[in-house]
Amino acid sequence: MQIHYKCIAALLCLSGLFLTGIASADQVDGSRPFDGSRPIDGAKLYEQACAACHGSDGRGRPLEERGFALELPDFTDCEFASREPDPDWHAVIHEGGPVRAFDRMMPAFGDALTDEEIYAILGHVRTFCTNDNWPRGEFNVPKPLFTEKAFPEDETVFNVRLDTDDSKALILEPVYEKRFGPRGMIEVKVPLGRRESPRDDGAKLGFEDLSLGYKYALYHNLERGNAFSIGGEVILPTGREEDGFGSGSTKLEPYAAFVQLLPGDAYLQAQMLGEIAVSGDAEDEAAVRLVLGRTFSEGEFGRAWSPMVELLASRESVSGADVSLDLVPQMQVALNTRQHILLNVGVRVPATNRQGRKFQIVMYLLWDWFDGGFRDGW
Repeated sequence: MQIHYKCIAALLCLSGLFLTGIASADQVDGSRPFDGSRPIDGAKLYEQACAACHGSDGRGRPLEERGFALELPDFTDCEFASREPDPDWHAVIHEGGPVRAFDRMMPAFGDALTDEEIYAILGHVRTFCTNDNWPRGEFNVPKPLFTEKAFPEDETVFNVRLDTDDSKALILEPVYEKRFGPRGMIEVKVPLGRRESPRDDGAKLGFEDLSLGYKYALYHNLERGNAFSIGGEVILPTGREEDGFGSGSTKLEPYAAFVQLLPGDAYLQAQMLGEIAVSGDAEDEAAVRLVLGRTFSEGEFGRAWSPMVELLASRESVSGADVSLDLVPQMQVALNTRQHILLNVGVRVPATNRQGRKFQIVMYLLWDWFDGGFRDGW
């Protein structure tokens, strides 16, 4: 849950005008806008405090009218406005730009506005995006190590897996994810591995099987706190099977992904998928993945920590096959101040069918590049 740099430009005018008293309680309607007895009029607060810069329609006034050169976003641009959850916008308004490594010109005014006033204004800002097809950033919960998320993203992920069995395999898997439109996303995985050769002729380097995927956000309902996506991957046999790389089979992996937001920044994620071999000798397989996690912050607005536990269940579609269960405890942490560079480290531990299966060390480094460059925000 990170904040795009344009949010700062969008909120700079808002916060500055508030701090200079334009939207003080007495100036809005002659009484406290929040006294516990009646709702706050977010539209009126926005009109008196923000429209001078951002316009009544949220598109931003021209440079000659607003009087400063700082770029202002278009609140009606749903691709920009839908991505971040309200708490992230609230953090920057409350604490100022440096809380997410943005310019100090964005002042902190947590002492000038109540949380209710801030959220009332944000509620009105949300109305400028009139296309409900875009899933809200609240559904962009932390990414597990194995389970596919329901939220489509713009990001690059570097997955690393270290096996502790006789293969001593080390797999580096770069993943590129790109959104298309409100609901779509493509995904490309190009894994590279090092492992002991099954022919006992030393360690080998090579590419694993290439994966091409697509995801579509089929349903999302912020009021109910849940979202549902469908997607699939085509896995191509680009690895040299004789050296232990890849399966030697072309596979299709259709799946469905689900997320449910829970109280206290907790969340439940699930994925159901099938693995269908369309060529080669690999067996078909079905799997279910469940994730329970929660995000904690250092203080109210500091570094985010997200412990999670994944339960992975799989079974080959042959008569008499057993169900394999794995547990994956893990911890995701935001590395930088902007919180768009994330590290997750965990261990995959076999819970059943342990013969021939040993624990695996798994991690990823995630760069949410829509929120800025890799070197930004530290």
